[in-house]
Amino acid sequence: MKEIKPKKINDCRVTVPGSKSYTHRMLIAAALADGVSTLQNALVSEDTQFTMDALRQMGVQIEVNRAEVRVEGKAGRLEPCEAPIYLGNSGTSMRLLTGVAALGTGTYTLTGNDRMQMRPIKDLLDALQQMGIRVRSVKNNGCPPVEVTAEAIAADRVDINCRSSSQYLSALLLMAPRTSQGLEIRVVGGPPVSRPYVDLTVALMETFGIRLERRGYQKFKVPGGQFYRSGNYVVETDCSQAAYFWGAAAISGVEIKVLGIRPDSAQGDVRFVELLQQMGCRVSRESDCIGVAGGALQAIEADLSDMPDQVPTLAVVAAFAEGTTMIKNVAHLKSKESDRLSATVAELNKMGIHATCTANTLAVKGGKPKGAVIDTYNDHRIAMSFAIAGLNVPGVCIRNEGCVEKSFPAFWQVFEGLYPS
Repeated sequence: MKEIKPKKINDCRVTVPGSKSYTHRMLIAAALADGVSTLQNALVSEDTQFTMDALRQMGVQIEVNRAEVRVEGKAGRLEPCEAPIYLGNSGTSMRLLTGVAALGTGTYTLTGNDRMQMRPIKDLLDALQQMGIRVRSVKNNGCPPVEVTAEAIAADRVDINCRSSSQYLSALLLMAPRTSQGLEIRVVGGPPVSRPYVDLTVALMETFGIRLERRGYQKFKVPGGQFYRSGNYVVETDCSQAAYFWGAAAISGVEIKVLGIRPDSAQGDVRFVELLQQMGCRVSRESDCIGVAGGALQAIEADLSDMPDQVPTLAVVAAFAEGTTMIKNVAHLKSKESDRLSATVAELNKMGIHATCTANTLAVKGGKPKGAVIDTYNDHRIAMSFAIAGLNVPGVCIRNEGCVEKSFPAFWQVFEGLYPS
């Protein structure tokens, strides 16, 4: 358990690691490329390690030297794998690699920890079955473990429902260039959640030389027989991780600049600063960084369907604002690493802040938070979000602080760097 000691912090500049979302996708694109790729500023964390280890089991050679990753692509010729592929609680790894496994040889079993085996993947399995791929939920409950038998893909059209995760669509997009006939993907049941992550996937594919057509978020057409282009690539700094420090600035009244963030980033979470600006913060944008300076905070109403990872962080900031903040369209948070809606409400209530949630909304009434021992539910984002509250509130302790290894192994070192020496 880690105790957060309140102490006045100064204006400062911080550096956070490369994007987890980009790193997962770049690893897969490089693995499917023909030739050697180097990924600079890649995130090496528990989650991305699961993706690397899975690709190694499929015969891809990957070497890690600090934040540089060298990937020897297999041009889509993945090797059979008899042993189960264990992915912990990395939902991104599970969903993206379920699609990738369909390009391989033989039968692959993808599994994870107890929480992973409660997280839905049925809509992706249904789509793959439409394509003639033999894939099933081993326990017949629409959740992992998943068994994928790779064989010739019969169909070139597929419908997919992405109301619970945009990663289902990203999985199909990433595998599509290596199919022989290509793939036309129609999104049904309404627009996907977390749409910026779809844009991120498309942008990355184009960076790796893949051609595709799209009509908004409704239809995508990817010609087959394409090769991802090997080369040297740089992973963008992670806006999701930057948000904790922007949130820290908001509640502390200082200015914190996060280096390596481009204002035109394709990452949806870059827009978190716009929410803080609405709450009363001042935002500065430079070519290589974005800064937030805290001010008198006011409650807002915000739709976070495209920024689900920022719900706990916004909720913690809202605890220090005047009025009640309403966070809408966040039902998909119930199937994250934890049930993040219930977890956020429970921990804010512990701190004396009135918070409630429905199936699709979260309401936080600002006040004067008090110290509490925060349960993290083995969820990295709960740990990091509530840590910033401890900058202002005595007695905040974070249980299982090591869960940040999932996405930000150096979080506590960077966090401690906020304090003046």
